[in-house]
Amino acid sequence: MPCGQPDSGAAPARYVLGVDVGSTVVKCHVYDRAAAVRGSSCRKVESVYPRPGWVELDPEVLWSQFIGVIKEAVQAAGLHMRQIAGLGISTQRGTFITWHKRTGKPFHNFISWQDLRSAELVNSWNKSLLLKVIHVIFTVLHFLTGNDRYLAPSCLTFSTHQTSMKLSWVFKNIHEAEEAAKKNNCCFGTVDTWLLYKLTKGSVYATDYSNASSTGIFEPCTKCWNPTLCNLLSIPVSVYPPVKDTSFNFGSTDSEIFGVPIPIMAVVADQQSAMFGECCFHPGDVKLTMGTGGFWNVNTGEHLFASRSLYPVIGWKIGEEVVYLTEGSISDIGTAIKWAQDIELFTNVDETAEMAQSIADSHGVCFIPGFQVSGCDPYLCASFMGLKPSTNRNHLVRAMLESVAFRNKLLYDIIVKKVHIPLRTIRADGGVSNNSFVMQMTSDLINKKIEKPANADMSSLGAAFLAGLASGFWTDKEQLKKLRRIEAVFEPQKDSEEYRPAMDTWLQAMKHSPHW
Repeated sequence: MPCGQPDSGAAPARYVLGVDVGSTVVKCHVYDRAAAVRGSSCRKVESVYPRPGWVELDPEVLWSQFIGVIKEAVQAAGLHMRQIAGLGISTQRGTFITWHKRTGKPFHNFISWQDLRSAELVNSWNKSLLLKVIHVIFTVLHFLTGNDRYLAPSCLTFSTHQTSMKLSWVFKNIHEAEEAAKKNNCCFGTVDTWLLYKLTKGSVYATDYSNASSTGIFEPCTKCWNPTLCNLLSIPVSVYPPVKDTSFNFGSTDSEIFGVPIPIMAVVADQQSAMFGECCFHPGDVKLTMGTGGFWNVNTGEHLFASRSLYPVIGWKIGEEVVYLTEGSISDIGTAIKWAQDIELFTNVDETAEMAQSIADSHGVCFIPGFQVSGCDPYLCASFMGLKPSTNRNHLVRAMLESVAFRNKLLYDIIVKKVHIPLRTIRADGGVSNNSFVMQMTSDLINKKIEKPANADMSSLGAAFLAGLASGFWTDKEQLKKLRRIEAVFEPQKDSEEYRPAMDTWLQAMKHSPHW
């Protein structure tokens, strides 16, 4: 569904494409040199649910959607493909596929990061004696040497969101993939790798450092696939693609796809892309994305920080520059709001802030997130607690929005405690950042100013920025910073202690919810 005004400028003008393959929507924006959107298109991602807890994507449907939004966005901008200087691709992380190296035929659908088929395996590993021994060994090594390469293993925790356990499941349960891997004929790829492979008709097989570091199998400090972890999980190292810079000339699309070859100048994981789009280039810069899930990212520069709740990833690699991020995540933000809309708690998402503000409090109602199950508690389910005969839609909606702000507060406090870098600007993006109630309450709770950009689609913009730098469309990061447009700034208006009774009630409700 293309949207935008045809461009009336001169034909030789150059533009950059930023495509974001998200969990719910595939979007493409056409950007001019001022980083203004000249044309757009979006299509809904169609998930497949073959069994309870399994979440997949049909690769051919996703391919059709990807090509479709690019063509529609360029058409909406009134442009020709030959006017495109470069393509940047941002993708959801942890969603992967395997295929036959020689034939290109997939062994299975994409297995989504939301998929829970590995939940019991993840839970078992996280409770295992072996993992505890690994933690102790690497904690001691890190203490004795101070070497950052031992930090991530000392905090190693498996998650259903990562590819590691699900890939191990593939080789245990899909015979064709196992046999191909034994003969060095199996290719593994996250969404970016598979799109590169398809766009170049098999001539490019690669990923970038941001996507690789988000799989749970790539070691961010040594910047290579982790052979020890692969051996533990019985995954052949040979299945992994070469890792390239984030802002890099990956080659061009096959001319048959768009009529002309388009240079592919960047591939990047979605959260890291949003970080780049927000221009969080300096150590201490913080990005808060509130979309399907929630992600707090802190630029830690050349240093790694990790704990049980935070994990290090590579933000981007451009030439000799490698920027690390510390990340913490929360589930059930956009997912829960979409569910509430589906059951008609409200008609339009824009109503929710007003509904929440129309009442003084949630009247003791608490929302317990649990649509996206974690490996720590595969039996957790979403629920409301504190319901009364007087409870109405406004109370339910407010309770859901409050749960987002409360979890933002908890994660922010962990970041302040564990990341030993002074925090600078906090910038928010994602669809839920448009909710003024959540933004203001989060600002109040953490007692910090939060900036919201004029365009919330930061993953698309970040991919475009990275592609533009690689193609010479933009010169450097200083130029990019000048292109930022801030729509709103939320500053603390209430003392966080005013929320204490409501947050204490919610924390108590959370304690009663595990292992349902």
